[in-house]
Amino acid sequence: MEITRATLDNLAHLARLEFNEAEAGQMISDLTEIVNWVEKLRAVDTTGVEPLTSMSQEVNVFREDAPQQTLSREEALRRAPHHDDEFYRVPKVID
Repeated sequence: MEITRATLDNLAHLARLEFNEAEAGQMISDLTEIVNWVEKLRAVDTTGVEPLTSMSQEVNVFREDAPQQTLSREEALRRAPHHDDEFYRVPKVID
């Protein structure tokens, strides 16, 4: 597949990108290399190869999700730079 300036302009429009002439030339070159690489991958015989969901054979080991009190409210408020009796105090961000 040949990447032309028209193809790049269409892709740039869809992706909401803008390229100057120098960037467009480099982008066409890069996209051509990517498309050629994908074409080479299509030529590889993958008959009998199972699809992977991960590159690792490791299996996640999850701990039991049990509720626990790790930090008391008083301790958390004591560590906060600004607080009142119950809540953190933060600067107003919306008028």
